[in-house]
Amino acid sequence: MDAAVKSGFISKVWVDDANTRSASRRLSVFSSQKSSCMSVSFGRPHVDQQSQEMKVSYIKSAAHSVGMSTYAETAIGSYPHAAEEKIGVLLLNLGGPESLVDVQPFLFNLFADPDIIRLPRLFQFLQKPLAQLISVLRAAKSREGYAAIGGGSPLRRITYEQAHALKCALEAKEISAIVYVAMRYWYPFTDEALQQIKRDKITRLVVLPLYPQFSISTTGSSVRVLQNAFREDAYLSQLPVSIIQSWYRRPGYIKSMADLIQKELESFSKPEEAIIFFSAHGVPVSYVLEAGDPYKDQMEDCIALIMLELKSRGVFNDHILAYQSRVGPVQWLKPYTDEALVELGQKGVKSLVAVPVSFVSEHIETLEEIDMEYRELAIESGIENWARAPTLNCTSSFIIDLADAVVEALPSATAMSTASSKSKDADQDPINYFIKMLFGSILVFALLFFPKLITAFKNRLLI
Repeated sequence: MDAAVKSGFISKVWVDDANTRSASRRLSVFSSQKSSCMSVSFGRPHVDQQSQEMKVSYIKSAAHSVGMSTYAETAIGSYPHAAEEKIGVLLLNLGGPESLVDVQPFLFNLFADPDIIRLPRLFQFLQKPLAQLISVLRAAKSREGYAAIGGGSPLRRITYEQAHALKCALEAKEISAIVYVAMRYWYPFTDEALQQIKRDKITRLVVLPLYPQFSISTTGSSVRVLQNAFREDAYLSQLPVSIIQSWYRRPGYIKSMADLIQKELESFSKPEEAIIFFSAHGVPVSYVLEAGDPYKDQMEDCIALIMLELKSRGVFNDHILAYQSRVGPVQWLKPYTDEALVELGQKGVKSLVAVPVSFVSEHIETLEEIDMEYRELAIESGIENWARAPTLNCTSSFIIDLADAVVEALPSATAMSTASSKSKDADQDPINYFIKMLFGSILVFALLFFPKLITAFKNRLLI
């Protein structure tokens, strides 16, 4: 499996032969056909006192604010002005290549994101050339991973299914909304969804990242793209918007995760002996220590809440949190999933339930990395009984809770500031430009004319 894809190295897209893309690939919205929801039944879950106390305390991260409203907590109920508004919900997700041909340009988009490969300001002009080099070097190995799960990522299909289910859940709450899908690194791209929002003349928008915990490499990166788009567009800059920055503390999410884990535990002959192994997507330590990424704290809080819910049901299994999908020579959050599995096997653990806690949709990191690579490693390490909790996908209790989150966010939507972006005069300075070009030229020359450097660079990427 290609670690570059799995790493969360998540910029703007460059794709050859765009005319060959089908219209269905570019579709980024579910139309409001009420008849399509008639066969879907959503019941209102019981919410006890403990769950009410778990209601969201959402992150307000100034470093990643786009001038749009982020909400804290409001009462669940119908939005009183729903009939007067044309409501849109924008789902944000990573995206993934849908065929093996798509893999290399997808990797380019991934590595060209400055929130992923964080170059010093002096070298930021090398972002795209570096992304091109890395994508070419890693494409072959990455294609092997996607070939192992059927030749492409199922993420877009599943995200559309979630969008449809969310639309139906909102209609059950008497909220008529159009749900859009915006992928960060593949079709349908964010700009496509925003253009459709403008054509539909949406008057109030809720942005819902499909990442339970906030990270600068996921929600932060997607929100930055929205920031740029809204600042440059007169219509969008005046559109009332509310962004749900993170939602891992929501009772529906916590209970739904506990349901999936409990069901897998019951598949063992001795459920009480199984270790609950939470595997979260990793991020470089520098993101947390230097950039203030709240991801680690939120993930640990999330695990504590899930275990608290399980204990309230009489489930007292031991658990561990580890981080997967690291890449490159930098230090990532520990413990690493592969190393933790080996250590558990050495300690004599025989039964384990793997739980992909930072993902709400099946994709390459669950279907290939966990189900194939980590399962094989666990068995080789002496773990005899392996199970993996599925991702939430369209679990009804989860979708209903997302619908509640959307309803709660609607009243706090506010128009984005039209203030112009900060001056970039420093970047226009001819001396700075000359220095950048000089150092950049030296780097490119070294990579092109000294093959051993390329080999060493490639080997470091494959770590």
